[in-house]
Amino acid sequence: MKLKSGVITDDLNGEFIAVPSGNASRSFNGMIRNNVTANFLFERLMNDTTEENLVSDLLEKYDVSEKTAKSDVHDFLEKLRKTGLLDE
Repeated sequence: MKLKSGVITDDLNGEFIAVPSGNASRSFNGMIRNNVTANFLFERLMNDTTEENLVSDLLEKYDVSEKTAKSDVHDFLEKLRKTGLLDE
């Protein structure tokens, strides 16, 4: 899975955003504000990956339990699925 082509992420003075453009904007038209962790996951989703890899990436970068990482990644991906910005 990965983000649809055309999703742009940026750091605007410490505020992380994601904005769909082109075909990606057909399923979601707006801007998503991200915290540091969500931005980290967005960056990982620029390339093809799996839910398990995202959990592993979180565990390597942050001091969080595996249970919390799994739950947070799952919830994050579900939100992206609802916006239609995830290619699976």
